[in-house]
Amino acid sequence: MEELREDPEFAVEYLKAALESLTDAEDRGVSLIMLRALAEAYGGLGAVSAKADISRESLYRSLSPKGNPTLKTLVAVLNTMGLSLSVVPQQKKARKRSAKKTAKAASPRGRLSRENAA
Repeated sequence: MEELREDPEFAVEYLKAALESLTDAEDRGVSLIMLRALAEAYGGLGAVSAKADISRESLYRSLSPKGNPTLKTLVAVLNTMGLSLSVVPQQKKARKRSAKKTAKAASPRGRLSRENAA
């Protein structure tokens, strides 16, 4: 937790990982625990809830594995840590190559045909 507080770049990457997982129902609980750990690193849930003007009980509930924080709660908590949300385009998922195509491209015959084409 100390690293989260002392290294802002690490905290940002940690937060990004947590937020990316919020959309996956199976990973949502882990993401909320990660957000909770970040709040703990920035003075504890009591201090963060006081700065964010949110009841401590509400913050504990929101950042529990079955929590469902509102955008208002999330933004308030991030603001107390000197962080904010931003929006970026989704990265396109890399197309999966079939094992057959991958094997063919890696074969000596496949390499020779690519070299001859060049």
